[in-house]
Amino acid sequence: MRAVRPQEQRPDGVRVPAGRTAQDVAPPQATPDGVDGFGTGGPAAEDEQAVGVGPWAGRWPEGDHYDPELLAGGDRRNVVDRYRYWRHEAIVADLDTRRHEFHVAIENWQHDFNIGTVVRTANAFLAAEVHIVGRRRWNRRGAMVTDRYQHVRHHDSIGAFAAWARGAGVAVIGIDNLPGSRPLETTTLPRHCVLLFGQEGPGLSEAARAACDQMYSIAQYGSTRSVNAGVASAVAMHAWIRSYAGPPPA
Repeated sequence: MRAVRPQEQRPDGVRVPAGRTAQDVAPPQATPDGVDGFGTGGPAAEDEQAVGVGPWAGRWPEGDHYDPELLAGGDRRNVVDRYRYWRHEAIVADLDTRRHEFHVAIENWQHDFNIGTVVRTANAFLAAEVHIVGRRRWNRRGAMVTDRYQHVRHHDSIGAFAAWARGAGVAVIGIDNLPGSRPLETTTLPRHCVLLFGQEGPGLSEAARAACDQMYSIAQYGSTRSVNAGVASAVAMHAWIRSYAGPPPA
């Protein structure tokens, strides 16, 4: 009978699978502000998989938007090919020239892990801004560093968020499968709007529902009561895109 090797533990208490050493199992990597992806400062580290392009071969292209360090060392960032070797500031400036008129907002009272996905999706569909309502700190790992290219605004309360929306002249559109919600599939969203999503589990808070100008639901056909906010945000944003956006740039 083969003897079973006892599991090792790292000093921080994490168990090490049999056949591996404590040195093999690395601890979580902290973000630049040192709080493992939940910080209010810089974004989480770039994905270390071999993506992107290497150093520029041949004579360097001209233009202030190019980053000499990237041209020399390669560009492994999570950006589309048209932005390869561009400076971060140049990418944001170019995106700002063609952002769409819709905004996205999500409540954050319990450290919702969906917020990173919402930010990443908002970047993909080029939302004007993402609004975090409630706690300032949020899990940036799901954003895959897209928060560096996406404008993110914080509001301490639903009241502060609603005041911003009134001042900006945008309709607050709640997305939640609640009694009285109209089906998203049979409507055209307002062109100037902010799509508001609730916390995972409870959904939109009572205060958030009261702040909405309109409420829409997403049709579901299976046994689950709901989809998470990250998925719901993608469905709703794409509904806006189908109504108002043209083809993406080549």
